Amino acid sequence: VQLVESGGGLVQTGGSLKLSCTASGVTDSINHMDWYRRTPEKQRELVARITSAGYTNYPDSVKGRFTISRDIDENTVYLQMNSLKPEDTGVYYCNVFTRSGDYWGQGTQVTVSS
Repeated sequence: VQLVESGGGLVQTGGSLKLSCTASGVTDSINHMDWYRRTPEKQRELVARITSAGYTNYPDSVKGRFTISRDIDENTVYLQMNSLKPEDTGVYYCNVFTRSGDYWGQGTQVTVSS
């Protein structure tokens, strides 16, 4: 299984970015797809989850600003990030959880300048 992420970059406070993650080689059913981030303040934080049924959840820190979505046919998950803040700076990773295990992308850097 390989996860390829893209879409990170440098943006000013209040700006937007959209991350994408495409999973290839997945032969088992996907239970949920997540986005995590690693920031200087927190070792790892779950920022968005979308289940196989399409349910989503977010922590309070990003609720109302981030939106996770997916393209089931393409095994791709997206993270639309709006109203970005400097504290959103970090490395963002996608994670795909299947019955046989979970898999991680290589990470993509998001930097929000003040």
